[in-house]
Amino acid sequence: MNLDDLKRLLHTNAATVTEEYTRLFHGRGNTYGGYRFLTIDSVDKVLFAVLFDADEQEDAIVSMLRDFFYAEDKWKALIVQQRYLPASPSTTIEGELPQKTFAIENGLKYHINFLNAQNIGFFPDMKLGREFVRRNASGKNVLNLFSYTCSFSVVAIAGGAMAVTNVDMNKNVLSMGRENHRLNGLDTKNVEFMPYNILKSWSRIRKSGPYDLIIIDPPSFQKGSFAATSDYAKIIRRLHEFTAEECIVLSALNAPELDSEFIKNLFRENAPEFQYIERLENLESFPEIEEERSLKNLVFQKSASIAL
Repeated sequence: MNLDDLKRLLHTNAATVTEEYTRLFHGRGNTYGGYRFLTIDSVDKVLFAVLFDADEQEDAIVSMLRDFFYAEDKWKALIVQQRYLPASPSTTIEGELPQKTFAIENGLKYHINFLNAQNIGFFPDMKLGREFVRRNASGKNVLNLFSYTCSFSVVAIAGGAMAVTNVDMNKNVLSMGRENHRLNGLDTKNVEFMPYNILKSWSRIRKSGPYDLIIIDPPSFQKGSFAATSDYAKIIRRLHEFTAEECIVLSALNAPELDSEFIKNLFRENAPEFQYIERLENLESFPEIEEERSLKNLVFQKSASIAL
């Protein structure tokens, strides 16, 4: 693929753009030759490109994006993030960033921050995981571990969850999570926001249990707090302490170097009462040349009587 091919693909994909979050180009899956370092998204009224590595084509890519931005005339701003630089700076290349911009998915809105953070506050590749939680949340007591900005909590409450407990050691993202509920007119009376280190807070987590639906969506590695290779097992080992007799677990992992068997083995060794049910599909707009390197959303259940 060359730059002209990329431009043609963008115009083709732009034809289906709505206000909802849309990945226009996903190079990270290594399916487009030399563009593994690049992603391009339509986010409400913003065209958002992320460069994960320095590349000699960067100036040419930005110039092409300018042309694409004006030719399509669908967005108010073009923003480019240089993820490979310290602090991952984002620059408004064209237009003006709207005062209010949201990630919109299945009619629900999420606050995002383009200019002051490595991650904007929303992970679009998890769409099918959120849809799974929304379908299975009705009447459930839900535990959302590594909740980040609480998008799983938003869809759980929207899906009729009885209560949700969100746990994340970052108070700022939990504050944004609270605002995400308010943004969608969702009552937070039965939603908890716990600013704790999960691995050191089991007694607090148990108090709001037992849980019928649990989401485990950790970072693959976060210096000083979590490493999937060594710490994921510590969570699975504790499940029996706070799960209801019938319980569904959505166990997520986005570490390319760890495959599905890594999680399955953790459950076999540390929580054998949970049966593996399925791996959720990933979005077609996030192609990956090696499926096991892509996002892994695995579903386990404690009782075979639960219909998924």
